[in-house]
Amino acid sequence: MAMPAVIRSAQEMQSRSRQLRQAGRRIGFVPTMGALHEGHLSLVRAAKRECDEVVVSIYVNPTQFGRGEDFDRYPRNLDRDLQLLAELDVPWVFAPTDSEMYPAGFDTWVEVGRIAQPWEGTFRPGHFRGVATVVLKLFHLVEPDVAYFGEKDYQQLLVVRQMVRDLNLPVEIRACPTVREPDGLAMSSRNQYLSPRERQDALVLYRSLCLAQERVSAGENDARAVTAAMRELISSVPYAQVDYVALVDPETLEEVTIIDRPVQALLAVRLGSTRLIDNMRIVPPSR
Repeated sequence: MAMPAVIRSAQEMQSRSRQLRQAGRRIGFVPTMGALHEGHLSLVRAAKRECDEVVVSIYVNPTQFGRGEDFDRYPRNLDRDLQLLAELDVPWVFAPTDSEMYPAGFDTWVEVGRIAQPWEGTFRPGHFRGVATVVLKLFHLVEPDVAYFGEKDYQQLLVVRQMVRDLNLPVEIRACPTVREPDGLAMSSRNQYLSPRERQDALVLYRSLCLAQERVSAGENDARAVTAAMRELISSVPYAQVDYVALVDPETLEEVTIIDRPVQALLAVRLGSTRLIDNMRIVPPSR
């Protein structure tokens, strides 16, 4: 079982990708910040099924973290990540340094419009500017045919799709389902922060999403009534702090009032020092 080759240089990554493309190889790309879990690995498996070559990037991007966020303590374990990728026979890992991605004098940013403004955009100002900028740079360096993103970061997925459409980037964005723990908690690198009590209490996020579907399946079509029920359930964890709970249009992220078609339930909740997000497609009964 060979360990993946680690590429640190942006120029070397671009050169290798161009060699693969010239050889007619279809490149699948999985961008990550490391601390890999089964959610990431599911993206890698999807890429391996559909592409000739798979490149995984591991880069904790400083520009998508705001002041006071968890950049310094974000989990980093490159050796473990490489071991997990070796088991999937991944040949290349692009793990650039900050100086490679943001060299001295760097001063160009990508600002995605309306889709990036609400929800995460409101509570994490500048976050999507950092995401869009680093993803565009990665696309230019890896030159993938297909890039794989998890639906767990739903708004991020839509932001990346908007950028790709608007800038005519020659890459297909493939969305892959959220991977959950057996008890329903969405897999996230930040789950490592949770204490045993917080880990148990975090299940309230998934339970509130399931409650939304139950209410809608039972005939409730008032979005405010459903989100109120979700908030009430989350409040059963006294120290939980809700950033937002919303039912939105799956394409525009605009909040809906009447649930007469499939909607996306979005939420962000803080448990102690850990902030978790989750989402689920909510489908009303067919008429």
